[in-house]
Amino acid sequence: MKNWKDNIYFILVEPKEPGNIGASARAVKNMGFKNLCLVNPPVLTDEARWFACNALDVLDSAQKYDGIADAVKDKAIVAGTSRRKGRSRGVFLNVGEGAARLHDIAQKNKIAILFGREDRGLYNDEVEECGFLITIPSSAKQPSLNLSQAVLLTAYELSNAGYKKEGVPKVRWQELADIKETEALYRRIAGTLKLLDYIPRGDRNLEDKIIKNFKHFIGRAGMTRWELKMLHGICTQIEKKVK
Repeated sequence: MKNWKDNIYFILVEPKEPGNIGASARAVKNMGFKNLCLVNPPVLTDEARWFACNALDVLDSAQKYDGIADAVKDKAIVAGTSRRKGRSRGVFLNVGEGAARLHDIAQKNKIAILFGREDRGLYNDEVEECGFLITIPSSAKQPSLNLSQAVLLTAYELSNAGYKKEGVPKVRWQELADIKETEALYRRIAGTLKLLDYIPRGDRNLEDKIIKNFKHFIGRAGMTRWELKMLHGICTQIEKKVK
């Protein structure tokens, strides 16, 4: 039987320092995970291999992508990590609470966890791809964590969530639709709302806001393929009636 940890993907978005990438690979393996993904990484120098220590297998097998969209398209849930809060950045969960939720969903579904740049974190448009954000409590005097530290703490909380739930009846999670499938649904819903004049012609700002909110509330828990088909079916019936 596949280990739930194999469904967790730690994605570093445009990391700057090879040493941080190596240390992150070590952190991933320390906690029993194996999937490290890199979006637009620098050249991996000897420093990356030194910091990876005995986790060269994780470092060498890290998947590389040109953009976030390709890295997450086959995942059911995308969570981001951030210390910067704000109403426009969606729902924030403490790392322990977020890890517990991801642990349950990962029993049958692929999970992506995004970690931003060392100096700037995740940009707002990247945050919008996340169902929710995970934050690690830290001192107000020095709130920013090193990239590999953030990876280690998140991986630890995920591993700990699994340890706490040993012997506890597991939630019967179903397989969820992946990001590529739900993105198509968001576009379909936007088109249907235009037919109903809920979105006035040419009002791109309202359309973007509605799609963003759909991404957030569906992205927090995911959507089964039955639910996906149901919503497509509802859109089809509305389109027939309107036309």
